[in-house]
Amino acid sequence: MAAKTLERFLPDEAATLRLGEDLAMALKAGDVLALRGDLGAGKSTLARALIRALADDAALDVPSPTFTLVQSYDTAPPVHHFDLYRLGDPSELDELGFEEAIDGGAALVEWPERAAGRLPATTLTIDLLHEGDGRTARLTGSDSVVERFARSLAMRDFLGRAGWGEASRRRFVGDASARSYEIVRLAGAPPRVLMNAPPLVLGPPVRGDKAYAEIAHTSRDIAAFVAVDKALAKAGVTVPEIYADDLGKGFALLEHLGSGSFLDAESRPMRERYAAAAELLAFMHAQRWSYDMEVRPGVRHVVPPFDRDAMMIEAELLVDWYVPAVTGAPAGEALRAAFRREWDALIDRLAGSETTLMLRDFHSPNIVWRGERAGLNRLGILDFQDALVGPPAYDVASLALDARVTVPEDIEQATLAAYIAARKEAGAFDEDHFREAYAIMAAQRNSKILGIFVRLDRRDGKPAYLKHLPRIRAYLRRAVAHPALAGLRAFYEEHGILEERVL
Repeated sequence: MAAKTLERFLPDEAATLRLGEDLAMALKAGDVLALRGDLGAGKSTLARALIRALADDAALDVPSPTFTLVQSYDTAPPVHHFDLYRLGDPSELDELGFEEAIDGGAALVEWPERAAGRLPATTLTIDLLHEGDGRTARLTGSDSVVERFARSLAMRDFLGRAGWGEASRRRFVGDASARSYEIVRLAGAPPRVLMNAPPLVLGPPVRGDKAYAEIAHTSRDIAAFVAVDKALAKAGVTVPEIYADDLGKGFALLEHLGSGSFLDAESRPMRERYAAAAELLAFMHAQRWSYDMEVRPGVRHVVPPFDRDAMMIEAELLVDWYVPAVTGAPAGEALRAAFRREWDALIDRLAGSETTLMLRDFHSPNIVWRGERAGLNRLGILDFQDALVGPPAYDVASLALDARVTVPEDIEQATLAAYIAARKEAGAFDEDHFREAYAIMAAQRNSKILGIFVRLDRRDGKPAYLKHLPRIRAYLRRAVAHPALAGLRAFYEEHGILEERVL
């Protein structure tokens, strides 16, 4: 396995504490960090900072495990701090539960040389070496491991260029993509959000010479986010101010719009807030958008279309992933051909329909409720880098059939009614055609999500998404109840797609 080395000069203890935070932000289950250095080199200081950052508790008691040999912490991921100085023999690692510890968590190991080759090949070794009045941290490991932690250090450098180099970093939220977010805090300033959006790596070709992301028009870098953010702000929509960005690396320092939820204390959707979000959609859909958007002088982003190929390849995730999961065998070509015929006919029905700036993931996790504000400013919008030019009904379906929240049918209908009323108030609006487009887009989106959530489990090792499948199937049953979708409903019923399943 190829080895790679990265060095970082730490002029003082504060820099060592920041390195601990930076390592924590990149840590994941299965990681082993071997800490080496003379007495007083800062191993325990580094470990303590990392653990406190994961726990989001700057005052957490993190005692040295010199006598207990291991201390464990219920963080995400769980982290286990080993001190092997008093280890009598490497075999004693079995008694300490070392392998079990890294099976579902991460390990920090002081005096790793006493493990005598028992550490995994993926271990990241961190040597702390005295240098002048400070120390140098030398990170050595496999290319992929070092590169992951190097990205976190690059994020610290980005913060430095933005004047926030001394900020604390804490995990905020991740999503089903490779993007993640952190809360960064600096004394005397409101907290900000650090966006980490690695440039998209295209997968293998799936249709002709094109990868899935090319056909589905998935954004490849944060230029799309910056462009759409500017366009929405100019139109009067509340989006995060962008204080700094690095288009090449995929970093952005953003305004923190708050954390107000669309859900009540029991995690149930709140009718009036969904209605307000529908009214915001109606406002946006009534605007005249330019789809050739400025990122910065000399850099532009052209919003792609939600065309037939994009709609189809998304819907086909159902036959690519969900059907094999519930039947135990890949979907046959006859089933695939019939599936495409049904969807081709439905996509034909959208021909000539109204199109708009379609944000694509307009649902509760991406909308902040700001109840102290008035009008449209009560809602802050967070996620729009994958925006396309497509049917407005898609975003309404994304909201009213929220993939992460069970929306009762009465709240779905109230959300639809609020949107329709606002569109009619703004001008001529064909309600019947909209309701048909809504049913088609709801069926397309929820077919796609069934496939995505199974893929997240089977391919990406994220089984938590399977708990959402019953909700998505229920939404799909609602969507195909529209008369225009009778053919698709019959096809889905014939192949058991709408049946309750346990995966």
